[in-house]
Amino acid sequence: MTPVHDRSGRPDGRAALPDLLRGHRRSAGLTQAELAALAGVGVRTIRDLERGRAARPQRTTVELIAGALGLTGVVRTAFLAAARGTGSAPAAPTDPMTKDLDGTRTALPAAVELTGREQDVAELTRLVTGDRHPPVVSLVGLAGVGKTALALRVAHTVAAEHPGGVAGVLVGEGSDVGDVLAAVAASFGVSRDTELATRIAGRPALLLVDAVERAPDPVAAALTRLGVTLPDLRIIVTGRHPVGVPAERVWPVPPLDVPPPDFDPDGPAALAAYPAAALFTTRLAQVRREPPRPAELPALAALVRRLGGLPLAIELMAARGRILDLNELLDRYGDRVLDLARPPERIWPEARGGLSPAAVTLREAVATSYRLLAPDERTALRRLSVFRDRWSVELAEELLADPDGTPVDRAPMLDRLHELGLLSVASHGSFRFRLVDAVREFAAEQAAGAGEATAVRRRHAEIVTRLVVRTAPELTGAGLAAAVRRLDEVSSDIATALGHAAVDDPVTALRLAASLTRWWRFRGRDVQGRQWLRRLLADPRTADADPVLRAWAALGVARLAAEHRAGAAELPGARAALAAFTAAGDVDGELAARAVLSSLLIAAGAPDEARQQAEAVLTLATGTGRVRDTAVAQNNLTWHDIRLGDLVGARRRLAAAERLAAQCAEQRLRLLVRANLAEVARLEGRYVDAVDQGRRTAAALVELGDPGHRRRVLGTVGLALAQDGRWAEAAEVLAELRSSAGGGRVDTAAGSPTRGDRSTGTAIRPEDGICALIEGNVALLRGDRELATEWFAAAAEAATGGQDRRDVVEALVGLAASTGDAEVLDRLERVCRDSGIRLLPQEEGLLYALRVTRPGPQGGWRERLAP
Repeated sequence: MTPVHDRSGRPDGRAALPDLLRGHRRSAGLTQAELAALAGVGVRTIRDLERGRAARPQRTTVELIAGALGLTGVVRTAFLAAARGTGSAPAAPTDPMTKDLDGTRTALPAAVELTGREQDVAELTRLVTGDRHPPVVSLVGLAGVGKTALALRVAHTVAAEHPGGVAGVLVGEGSDVGDVLAAVAASFGVSRDTELATRIAGRPALLLVDAVERAPDPVAAALTRLGVTLPDLRIIVTGRHPVGVPAERVWPVPPLDVPPPDFDPDGPAALAAYPAAALFTTRLAQVRREPPRPAELPALAALVRRLGGLPLAIELMAARGRILDLNELLDRYGDRVLDLARPPERIWPEARGGLSPAAVTLREAVATSYRLLAPDERTALRRLSVFRDRWSVELAEELLADPDGTPVDRAPMLDRLHELGLLSVASHGSFRFRLVDAVREFAAEQAAGAGEATAVRRRHAEIVTRLVVRTAPELTGAGLAAAVRRLDEVSSDIATALGHAAVDDPVTALRLAASLTRWWRFRGRDVQGRQWLRRLLADPRTADADPVLRAWAALGVARLAAEHRAGAAELPGARAALAAFTAAGDVDGELAARAVLSSLLIAAGAPDEARQQAEAVLTLATGTGRVRDTAVAQNNLTWHDIRLGDLVGARRRLAAAERLAAQCAEQRLRLLVRANLAEVARLEGRYVDAVDQGRRTAAALVELGDPGHRRRVLGTVGLALAQDGRWAEAAEVLAELRSSAGGGRVDTAAGSPTRGDRSTGTAIRPEDGICALIEGNVALLRGDRELATEWFAAAAEAATGGQDRRDVVEALVGLAASTGDAEVLDRLERVCRDSGIRLLPQEEGLLYALRVTRPGPQGGWRERLAP
């Protein structure tokens, strides 16, 4: 206990120097040799002082020892007085507090600058100084999370509100109730705890008690007694678990916020918005002069994530930045954060953190809190370590259910883990729980050591699969945005579950992967998803799986292949899936398979069969009363109307699709239909209407969170502006298209067939797709045929092999208009003949206006290409 009093050592109750020195040394966790080394004196000097053999030690020696022990304020004064052997402590001044560097009058150590704790300080300040303040506020959390530093900052902040005094004590191992009370009395400058009432004299006073877990029961008894006898005393305690006194207010201290996994720092300022990164940068500046270079910023973000935002871990890692850059730190220690050890205090004094010394390693810091748990709580922690992302109460209860599947209320257990600082809780969303990273890694080690890892991973895969299967139907309809966010929140758990199940339970892995197709496409992960599905379908252990499950997986392969222009290779698999669904009487599967086949057949150059499949979808959806599927079918058939040059029919069909989408409250589908209406307006030459409709749709898609389709609408707007001669506005749209980073994929069943798939899911280069088409139109209408030729050639190349042959036709019309090249005209003629596409009046007019004609046996371009 600091200070430790020997009530029998002196007639006046003051502690004698041997006992006082021994108590301070033990509280600091130092051996005699370690204290001697820190103080720069001989170990024999320390030994003699503790044995009482040196009654009057030299003043310099005592001051060195006091400095090594970190004694300050009244505690230091009492220690020096005992060493002088004056027979009594120095008279306590009216206000026994000393003045620190910041001007605050307090007997506590100086408060350190905090990062990311502003809200905690503000709320705790209001709590401590309020009229209805609790008698005890317990700051609870892991070792190294910054409990002591936070308590000190609050104590200094509220010092002026406590004229009765502000003082603090550090609990020592093995302290009893008398030790605690004697230390509190000494901290306020009186001899006995019975004198505290006179000392405080009815004025508000504040006591800080640090490291209460070292003697929890004596501290609880002492604080209970103080609460009864000193109603004006307010108490803040720090520890790894609550004290357990009446009316105690527990205040969990979580780690600092870290950048999310998908965070891409574009500069130090963006990274500094996260307190964990800001603290790392601050500590790094103390060991090296240069701030993190741009190439180090991603490693900095990854490091603080791996460290779980734990201040102690951040300080320990930053201390190693003296000779290693951050990329090297991540490579060397990214997977060994639990082994981070505290450097010598003389090199890194901040690691001590307030009144109490830091733990030796991060693993020991976590292990101390782990040992405070009951056996069932330890078991729960080991199982919960399998989650990689945030999780909900429901998922935790599924994971922790009894062997017979009986659900049990696990909220009290989660509350206990949160109370001990092992669990962080977000303030919103159902997926708001997460183990602190260092805790999760430690618990995973314990699970592996107990032989539980395989069983826990299998159960985790089953739980994640059930979640995804429940969510998959919501990836269409009004709940799309929420469903996508739900899967985004558990994306790491999905990847982990898929990886483990593919080895241990491939049928579960196949069920999981087959339900992820839409999400993979929406998030631009089509190549990865296709590889997973093909691997699992080829696994001999899934050969006897439910034929309908295998059909959904095969259809998923085809859907994903279409996204990267490999759909033609998967036509046999899509046809086989359709046959399986039809045989099983699965209407949902049949509708999906025919819609996918329609898309693949367009890309494969079989437009007539593609239209037959789309019309079959319309017939089946209408006959079974499926409003949304009927709307999707009408939307998709629009492409075939445009292919035949029937823009009036296309507009009529889109109007019907919009009515049906509104009927089923399908906001996303309504917006996609409106995007297609904007495109039809452009093809009709109604550019002002196209721009107006397109801009309103693009703005709505921002709110919906569909960046892929928004890019397509922006393409329509950009083309309409270019073709209308509004080149400055077209340039603004081009800049926005090129600065955007993709981020979405078209849903074939509810997509935008009018424009086709112009988004590759990555940043578009200037010579690619829609950007090249816009540039070509601007150059052509400005009369720069040479530049127009380059852009239209690039647009034709980008569109070749894509989902929509009409993109190729539009690019080739522009190229022909720019060059008059007979080879280009021949190529345009072949594409139109093979795809059944008819040129629109607007396109024919462009060729005629520039005198690019091909008189044939029937007299002209129109007659030559018309069937």
